[in-house]
Amino acid sequence: GMGDPALRGTTAPGGSRTDVMAEGWEPGPALVDGGVTPGGAPQRARQHCWSLMTELSEMVQKVVKSSSWWERHGVDISILACSFLLLPAGFLCLRSAQAIPFLAGVLTLGVVHHTLTVKGSHLASHNALTESKSWGKVWAVFFIELCSAFTVEQATYNHVKIHHGYTNVIGLGDSSTWKLPFLNRYVYMFIAPLAVPILTPLVALDLLRNVEWKAALRTLCCMFLGLYCHYWLLLHVSGFQSPWSALLCMLLTRSLLAHPYIHVNIFQHIGLPMFAADRKPKRIHLMSLGVLNLPRNALLDWSFGHSLISCHVEHHLFPSLSDNMCLKIKPIVSQYLKQKKLPYNEDTYSSRLWLFLQRYEELMVHAPPITELVGIQ
Repeated sequence: GMGDPALRGTTAPGGSRTDVMAEGWEPGPALVDGGVTPGGAPQRARQHCWSLMTELSEMVQKVVKSSSWWERHGVDISILACSFLLLPAGFLCLRSAQAIPFLAGVLTLGVVHHTLTVKGSHLASHNALTESKSWGKVWAVFFIELCSAFTVEQATYNHVKIHHGYTNVIGLGDSSTWKLPFLNRYVYMFIAPLAVPILTPLVALDLLRNVEWKAALRTLCCMFLGLYCHYWLLLHVSGFQSPWSALLCMLLTRSLLAHPYIHVNIFQHIGLPMFAADRKPKRIHLMSLGVLNLPRNALLDWSFGHSLISCHVEHHLFPSLSDNMCLKIKPIVSQYLKQKKLPYNEDTYSSRLWLFLQRYEELMVHAPPITELVGIQ
Protein backbone atom coordinates (compact mmCIF):
# COMPACT_ATOMS: atom_id res chain seq x y z
CA GLY A 1 0.00 0.00 0.00
CA MET A 2 0.96 3.65 0.20
CA GLY A 3 3.13 5.04 2.97
CA ASP A 4 0.69 7.94 3.36
CA PRO A 5 -2.82 6.49 3.79
CA ALA A 6 -4.41 9.94 3.58
CA LEU A 7 -3.42 10.21 -0.07
CA ARG A 8 -4.52 6.72 -1.07
CA GLY A 9 -7.41 6.80 -3.56
CA THR A 10 -8.74 10.03 -2.06
CA THR A 11 -10.42 13.00 -3.63
CA ALA A 12 -8.65 16.29 -3.14
CA PRO A 13 -10.49 19.20 -1.49
CA GLY A 14 -12.80 20.91 -3.92
CA GLY A 15 -13.93 17.68 -5.54
CA SER A 16 -10.97 17.24 -7.93
CA ARG A 17 -9.31 13.90 -8.03
CA THR A 18 -5.73 13.28 -7.06
CA ASP A 19 -4.92 9.94 -8.66
CA VAL A 20 -1.95 9.02 -6.53
CA MET A 21 -2.94 5.42 -7.16
CA ALA A 22 -4.94 4.56 -10.26
CA GLU A 23 -8.16 2.74 -9.50
CA GLY A 24 -7.63 -1.00 -9.44
CA TRP A 25 -3.84 -0.73 -9.78
CA GLU A 26 -1.68 -2.42 -7.18
CA PRO A 27 2.09 -2.05 -7.57
CA GLY A 28 3.73 -5.40 -7.19
CA PRO A 29 7.32 -6.46 -6.66
CA ALA A 30 7.98 -5.96 -10.34
CA LEU A 31 8.28 -2.23 -9.83
CA VAL A 32 11.31 -1.82 -7.62
CA ASP A 33 14.99 -1.54 -8.46
CA GLY A 34 16.87 -4.24 -6.68
CA GLY A 35 13.81 -5.33 -4.72
CA VAL A 36 13.67 -8.87 -3.34
CA THR A 37 10.44 -10.55 -4.33
CA PRO A 38 9.05 -13.34 -2.18
CA GLY A 39 9.29 -16.28 -4.55
CA GLY A 40 9.30 -14.03 -7.61
CA ALA A 41 11.71 -13.56 -10.47
CA PRO A 42 13.45 -10.16 -10.28
CA GLN A 43 14.93 -10.49 -13.76
CA ARG A 44 11.54 -11.16 -15.34
CA ALA A 45 10.07 -8.27 -13.36
CA ARG A 46 12.74 -5.87 -14.62
CA GLN A 47 12.17 -7.02 -18.18
CA HIS A 48 8.44 -6.38 -17.83
CA CYS A 49 9.02 -2.80 -16.64
CA TRP A 50 11.56 -2.24 -19.41
CA SER A 51 9.13 -3.56 -22.03
CA LEU A 52 6.42 -1.15 -20.88
CA MET A 53 8.70 1.87 -21.31
CA THR A 54 10.02 0.51 -24.61
CA GLU A 55 6.53 0.03 -26.00
CA LEU A 56 5.45 3.53 -25.00
CA SER A 57 8.69 5.02 -26.37
CA GLU A 58 8.13 3.38 -29.73
CA MET A 59 4.60 4.78 -29.91
CA VAL A 60 5.86 8.27 -29.06
CA GLN A 61 8.79 8.00 -31.45
CA LYS A 62 6.43 7.30 -34.34
CA VAL A 63 4.55 10.50 -33.57
CA VAL A 64 7.78 12.50 -33.33
CA LYS A 65 9.12 11.15 -36.63
CA SER A 66 5.86 11.94 -38.40
CA SER A 67 5.82 15.51 -37.04
CA SER A 68 7.17 18.49 -38.94
CA TRP A 69 9.94 20.81 -37.75
CA TRP A 70 7.23 23.36 -37.02
CA GLU A 71 5.54 20.96 -34.61
CA ARG A 72 8.80 19.77 -33.02
CA HIS A 73 10.43 23.17 -32.51
CA GLY A 74 8.81 25.94 -34.56
CA VAL A 75 5.74 26.56 -32.40
CA ASP A 76 7.75 27.10 -29.22
CA ILE A 77 10.43 29.14 -30.97
CA SER A 78 7.66 31.38 -32.37
CA ILE A 79 6.25 31.94 -28.88
CA LEU A 80 9.69 32.99 -27.63
CA ALA A 81 10.20 35.20 -30.71
CA CYS A 82 6.82 36.89 -30.17
CA SER A 83 7.82 37.58 -26.60
CA PHE A 84 10.95 39.38 -27.78
CA LEU A 85 8.88 41.43 -30.22
CA LEU A 86 6.61 42.54 -27.37
CA LEU A 87 9.50 44.00 -25.37
CA PRO A 88 9.56 47.45 -27.09
CA ALA A 89 5.82 47.85 -26.59
CA GLY A 90 6.14 46.98 -22.90
CA PHE A 91 8.95 49.46 -22.25
CA LEU A 92 7.17 52.23 -24.21
CA CYS A 93 3.89 51.68 -22.32
CA LEU A 94 5.75 52.42 -19.09
CA ARG A 95 6.42 55.96 -20.36
CA SER A 96 2.73 56.80 -19.97
CA ALA A 97 1.54 58.78 -16.96
CA GLN A 98 -1.90 57.17 -17.26
CA ALA A 99 -2.70 54.09 -15.19
CA ILE A 100 -4.06 51.76 -17.88
CA PRO A 101 -1.14 52.02 -20.37
CA PHE A 102 1.35 51.84 -17.49
CA LEU A 103 -0.26 48.69 -16.06
CA ALA A 104 -0.36 47.22 -19.57
CA GLY A 105 3.40 47.77 -19.77
CA VAL A 106 3.95 46.07 -16.41
CA LEU A 107 1.79 43.12 -17.46
CA THR A 108 3.52 42.83 -20.85
CA LEU A 109 7.03 42.92 -19.41
CA GLY A 110 6.06 40.52 -16.61
CA VAL A 111 4.65 37.93 -19.00
CA VAL A 112 7.57 38.34 -21.41
CA HIS A 113 10.08 37.97 -18.57
CA HIS A 114 8.56 34.73 -17.36
CA THR A 115 8.19 33.37 -20.89
CA LEU A 116 11.90 33.88 -21.51
CA THR A 117 13.13 32.84 -18.08
CA VAL A 118 10.80 29.92 -17.33
CA LYS A 119 9.71 28.52 -20.70
CA GLY A 120 12.91 29.47 -22.53
CA SER A 121 15.26 28.33 -19.78
CA HIS A 122 13.38 25.08 -19.23
CA LEU A 123 13.41 24.13 -22.91
CA ALA A 124 17.05 25.17 -23.25
CA SER A 125 18.12 23.10 -20.22
CA HIS A 126 16.70 20.00 -21.96
CA ASN A 127 18.10 21.01 -25.38
CA ALA A 128 14.52 20.96 -26.68
CA LEU A 129 14.76 24.17 -28.71
CA THR A 130 16.98 22.76 -31.41
CA GLU A 131 18.41 19.46 -32.61
CA SER A 132 21.91 20.96 -32.68
CA LYS A 133 23.92 20.44 -29.49
CA SER A 134 26.13 23.45 -30.26
CA TRP A 135 23.18 25.81 -30.67
CA GLY A 136 21.57 24.16 -27.66
CA LYS A 137 24.49 25.32 -25.50
CA VAL A 138 24.23 28.85 -26.91
CA TRP A 139 20.50 29.05 -26.15
CA ALA A 140 21.09 27.61 -22.67
CA VAL A 141 23.57 30.37 -21.84
CA PHE A 142 21.27 33.02 -23.31
CA PHE A 143 18.06 31.99 -21.56
CA ILE A 144 19.44 30.66 -18.27
CA GLU A 145 22.28 33.09 -17.59
CA LEU A 146 21.47 36.27 -19.52
CA CYS A 147 17.69 36.24 -19.04
CA SER A 148 17.31 34.31 -15.77
CA ALA A 149 20.51 35.33 -13.92
CA PHE A 150 21.44 31.75 -13.05
CA THR A 151 24.30 29.43 -13.97
CA VAL A 152 23.85 26.88 -16.75
CA GLU A 153 25.98 24.14 -15.20
CA GLN A 154 24.16 24.11 -11.87
CA ALA A 155 20.72 24.59 -13.44
CA THR A 156 21.12 21.62 -15.80
CA TYR A 157 22.75 19.42 -13.15
CA ASN A 158 20.14 20.07 -10.46
CA HIS A 159 17.15 19.94 -12.79
CA VAL A 160 18.06 17.48 -15.54
CA LYS A 161 20.42 15.09 -13.77
CA ILE A 162 18.99 15.09 -10.25
CA HIS A 163 15.32 16.10 -10.39
CA HIS A 164 14.54 14.17 -13.58
CA GLY A 165 16.84 11.26 -12.81
CA TYR A 166 15.55 10.76 -9.26
CA THR A 167 12.05 12.22 -9.26
CA ASN A 168 10.55 11.99 -5.74
CA VAL A 169 13.51 9.99 -4.42
CA ILE A 170 14.22 11.17 -0.88
CA GLY A 171 17.48 13.11 -0.58
CA LEU A 172 17.92 13.47 -4.33
CA GLY A 173 15.07 14.58 -6.60
CA ASP A 174 12.42 15.06 -3.93
CA SER A 175 11.86 18.82 -4.57
CA SER A 176 13.23 19.61 -1.10
CA THR A 177 15.04 22.65 -2.52
CA TRP A 178 11.62 24.35 -2.69
CA LYS A 179 10.95 23.88 1.02
CA LEU A 180 11.48 26.67 3.56
CA PRO A 181 10.24 25.06 6.79
CA PHE A 182 10.95 28.16 8.91
CA LEU A 183 8.17 30.05 7.07
CA ASN A 184 4.51 29.57 7.89
CA ARG A 185 2.08 28.52 5.20
CA TYR A 186 0.70 31.94 4.33
CA VAL A 187 4.09 33.65 4.16
CA TYR A 188 5.49 30.86 1.97
CA MET A 189 2.50 30.60 -0.36
CA PHE A 190 1.65 34.30 -0.79
CA ILE A 191 4.51 36.59 0.34
CA ALA A 192 7.81 34.76 -0.14
CA PRO A 193 7.38 34.39 -3.94
CA LEU A 194 7.83 38.16 -4.28
CA ALA A 195 11.48 37.64 -3.27
CA VAL A 196 12.22 35.19 -6.12
CA PRO A 197 13.84 37.87 -8.38
CA ILE A 198 16.22 38.80 -5.55
CA LEU A 199 16.96 35.28 -4.31
CA THR A 200 17.64 33.79 -7.76
CA PRO A 201 20.89 35.69 -8.52
CA LEU A 202 22.02 35.36 -4.89
CA VAL A 203 21.61 31.58 -5.00
CA ALA A 204 23.38 31.54 -8.37
CA LEU A 205 26.34 33.45 -6.93
CA ASP A 206 26.60 30.96 -4.09
CA LEU A 207 26.56 28.01 -6.52
CA LEU A 208 29.39 29.49 -8.59
CA ARG A 209 31.78 27.97 -6.06
CA ASN A 210 30.97 24.58 -7.57
CA VAL A 211 31.86 25.41 -11.20
CA GLU A 212 35.11 26.08 -13.04
CA TRP A 213 36.43 29.63 -13.00
CA LYS A 214 35.81 30.11 -16.76
CA ALA A 215 32.17 29.13 -16.38
CA ALA A 216 31.87 31.32 -13.27
CA LEU A 217 33.31 34.32 -15.11
CA ARG A 218 30.98 33.77 -18.07
CA THR A 219 27.99 33.50 -15.72
CA LEU A 220 28.92 36.70 -13.88
CA CYS A 221 29.23 38.61 -17.16
CA CYS A 222 25.92 37.31 -18.50
CA MET A 223 24.07 37.94 -15.23
CA PHE A 224 25.38 41.51 -15.01
CA LEU A 225 24.60 42.21 -18.67
CA GLY A 226 21.04 40.91 -18.40
CA LEU A 227 20.21 42.80 -15.21
CA TYR A 228 21.89 46.01 -16.35
CA CYS A 229 20.15 45.99 -19.76
CA HIS A 230 16.77 45.72 -18.02
CA TYR A 231 17.71 48.60 -15.68
CA TRP A 232 19.13 50.76 -18.51
CA LEU A 233 16.04 50.32 -20.68
CA LEU A 234 13.76 51.39 -17.83
CA LEU A 235 15.79 54.57 -17.37
CA HIS A 236 16.38 55.54 -20.99
CA VAL A 237 13.37 54.09 -22.83
CA SER A 238 10.63 53.99 -20.21
CA GLY A 239 11.76 57.31 -18.75
CA PHE A 240 12.06 56.47 -15.05
CA GLN A 241 13.56 59.44 -13.23
CA SER A 242 15.27 57.70 -10.30
CA PRO A 243 17.28 54.48 -9.92
CA TRP A 244 15.03 53.32 -7.08
CA SER A 245 11.85 53.61 -9.14
CA ALA A 246 13.50 51.63 -11.96
CA LEU A 247 14.64 48.93 -9.53
CA LEU A 248 11.17 48.75 -8.03
CA CYS A 249 9.67 48.29 -11.49
CA MET A 250 12.23 45.55 -12.19
CA LEU A 251 11.13 43.75 -9.04
CA LEU A 252 7.46 44.18 -9.92
CA THR A 253 7.73 42.81 -13.46
CA ARG A 254 10.09 39.96 -12.50
CA SER A 255 7.80 38.81 -9.68
CA LEU A 256 4.52 39.17 -11.59
CA LEU A 257 4.09 35.41 -12.04
CA ALA A 258 6.34 34.31 -9.19
CA HIS A 259 3.41 32.93 -7.20
CA PRO A 260 2.29 30.40 -9.81
CA TYR A 261 5.96 29.65 -10.51
CA ILE A 262 6.52 28.54 -6.90
CA HIS A 263 3.13 26.85 -6.67
CA VAL A 264 3.56 24.82 -9.86
CA ASN A 265 6.95 23.55 -8.73
CA ILE A 266 5.56 22.14 -5.49
CA PHE A 267 2.06 21.14 -6.61
CA GLN A 268 3.27 18.65 -9.21
CA HIS A 269 5.53 16.50 -7.01
CA ILE A 270 5.24 17.15 -3.29
CA GLY A 271 2.38 15.22 -1.73
CA LEU A 272 2.75 12.37 -4.20
CA PRO A 273 4.50 9.04 -3.35
CA MET A 274 8.13 9.37 -2.22
CA PHE A 275 10.78 6.65 -2.43
CA ALA A 276 14.07 5.62 -0.89
CA ALA A 277 17.05 5.52 -3.25
CA ASP A 278 17.43 1.76 -2.91
CA ARG A 279 13.69 1.10 -3.26
CA LYS A 280 12.70 3.33 -6.16
CA PRO A 281 10.46 1.95 -8.93
CA LYS A 282 11.54 1.57 -12.51
CA ARG A 283 11.34 4.68 -14.68
CA ILE A 284 7.82 4.39 -16.08
CA HIS A 285 6.37 3.69 -12.63
CA LEU A 286 8.50 6.35 -10.94
CA MET A 287 7.26 9.04 -13.31
CA SER A 288 3.63 7.93 -13.34
CA LEU A 289 3.53 7.78 -9.54
CA GLY A 290 5.48 10.92 -8.68
CA VAL A 291 4.35 13.49 -11.27
CA LEU A 292 1.06 15.37 -11.63
CA ASN A 293 -0.57 17.37 -14.44
CA LEU A 294 -2.48 20.61 -13.93
CA PRO A 295 -5.29 21.73 -16.29
CA ARG A 296 -4.69 23.89 -19.38
CA ASN A 297 -4.36 27.59 -18.63
CA ALA A 298 -3.82 30.14 -21.40
CA LEU A 299 -1.52 32.46 -19.42
CA LEU A 300 0.58 29.72 -17.82
CA ASP A 301 0.70 27.64 -21.01
CA TRP A 302 2.18 30.64 -22.82
CA SER A 303 4.64 31.79 -20.18
CA PHE A 304 5.61 28.48 -18.53
CA GLY A 305 4.95 25.99 -21.32
CA HIS A 306 2.80 22.87 -21.59
CA SER A 307 5.55 20.64 -20.20
CA LEU A 308 5.38 22.47 -16.86
CA ILE A 309 1.58 22.70 -16.66
CA SER A 310 -0.75 20.22 -18.36
CA CYS A 311 1.87 17.83 -19.78
CA HIS A 312 4.24 17.42 -16.85
CA VAL A 313 3.84 13.63 -16.78
CA GLU A 314 4.65 13.47 -20.49
CA HIS A 315 7.62 15.78 -19.97
CA HIS A 316 9.10 13.60 -17.23
CA LEU A 317 8.74 10.51 -19.37
CA PHE A 318 10.20 12.21 -22.48
CA PRO A 319 12.12 15.29 -21.26
CA SER A 320 13.84 16.10 -24.56
CA LEU A 321 10.57 16.90 -26.32
CA SER A 322 9.39 20.48 -26.76
CA ASP A 323 6.27 21.86 -25.11
CA ASN A 324 4.22 21.50 -28.28
CA MET A 325 5.31 17.89 -28.78
CA CYS A 326 4.45 17.06 -25.16
CA LEU A 327 0.96 18.39 -25.87
CA LYS A 328 0.75 16.31 -29.05
CA ILE A 329 1.72 13.01 -27.36
CA LYS A 330 -0.46 13.66 -24.30
CA PRO A 331 -3.45 11.57 -25.54
CA ILE A 332 -1.15 8.65 -26.35
CA VAL A 333 0.64 8.70 -22.97
CA SER A 334 -2.52 9.15 -20.90
CA GLN A 335 -4.37 6.41 -22.76
CA TYR A 336 -1.41 4.01 -22.51
CA LEU A 337 -0.89 4.52 -18.77
CA LYS A 338 -4.58 4.10 -18.05
CA GLN A 339 -4.75 1.04 -20.29
CA LYS A 340 -1.89 -0.55 -18.35
CA LYS A 341 -3.60 0.47 -15.08
CA LEU A 342 -0.75 2.81 -14.14
CA PRO A 343 -1.35 6.10 -12.33
CA TYR A 344 -1.99 9.23 -14.40
CA ASN A 345 -2.18 12.01 -11.82
CA GLU A 346 -4.28 15.10 -12.58
CA ASP A 347 -5.66 17.81 -10.32
CA THR A 348 -6.75 21.45 -10.47
CA TYR A 349 -4.68 24.43 -9.36
CA SER A 350 -7.24 25.52 -6.76
CA SER A 351 -7.52 22.01 -5.36
CA ARG A 352 -3.77 21.68 -4.90
CA LEU A 353 -3.57 25.15 -3.35
CA TRP A 354 -6.23 24.24 -0.80
CA LEU A 355 -4.50 20.92 -0.10
CA PHE A 356 -1.17 22.63 0.64
CA LEU A 357 -2.79 25.25 2.85
CA GLN A 358 -4.51 22.51 4.84
CA ARG A 359 -1.54 20.14 5.09
CA TYR A 360 1.41 22.55 4.90
CA GLU A 361 3.11 21.23 8.04
CA GLU A 362 2.92 17.65 6.82
CA LEU A 363 3.96 18.30 3.23
CA MET A 364 6.40 21.22 3.48
CA VAL A 365 7.85 21.15 7.00
CA HIS A 366 8.14 17.53 8.13
CA ALA A 367 10.04 14.87 6.21
CA PRO A 368 7.69 13.13 3.78
CA PRO A 369 6.91 9.46 4.44
CA ILE A 370 8.58 6.90 2.18
CA THR A 371 6.15 4.93 0.05
CA GLU A 372 6.35 1.15 0.42
CA LEU A 373 5.13 -0.77 -2.60
CA VAL A 374 3.18 -4.01 -2.26
CA GLY A 375 5.40 -7.08 -2.05
CA ILE A 376 8.54 -5.28 -0.88
CA GLN A 377 9.28 -6.80 2.52
